[in-house]
Amino acid sequence: MSSRDKILAVIKNNQPEQRELPSLVPPAAGGSADPAKQFVEVLEAIGGRAYIVSGWERVGTILREEYTADKRIVSGCEGLGFMMGAVDDPHSLENVELAVLEAHFGVAENGACWITEDRMIERALPFITQNLALVIHKKDIVPTMQEAYQRIADAAYGFGTFIAGPSKTADIEQSLVLGAHGPRSMTVFLIDEGMSDAGFY
Repeated sequence: MSSRDKILAVIKNNQPEQRELPSLVPPAAGGSADPAKQFVEVLEAIGGRAYIVSGWERVGTILREEYTADKRIVSGCEGLGFMMGAVDDPHSLENVELAVLEAHFGVAENGACWITEDRMIERALPFITQNLALVIHKKDIVPTMQEAYQRIADAAYGFGTFIAGPSKTADIEQSLVLGAHGPRSMTVFLIDEGMSDAGFY
């Protein structure tokens, strides 16, 4: 018997007992009683805002209350009644005060929203706008990133990204700066068709 065969035989005869692999999803993370509430709490903890609203009309009302008509607002949401067409030159978006886009879904454990290029108007828009508002349906919140990746695993898209909260950095003198390399604020509207009025967590 060669040295190689002896080594392999020793290894084969000294295997540990086989055990079932542990679950990759901690019970607490995947078992939130209210994923929407968890999503809102996490988003606010990382500097974002969230509104639970009854529909698109309420989204429009809140935005009109917060942004004056002289500010440039662009939207990729058909539900708001106006949509911006394709953009040939991303530089033309340099003065956008607010971009309102419809994301696919949210993730409760980190407050992130998944959005693909076909809903961005231009892939630079979510990052060049001064303020970003994303709209998702409350029922479209998954508890964990594992479930989020399972959801997009077989999807067909060119470019997509998870966005969580406003842009921020504390690299310079350990001082937190919002909007250093992206939006200064991020608001997420969660549409709940079962509501009669707006809510706010």
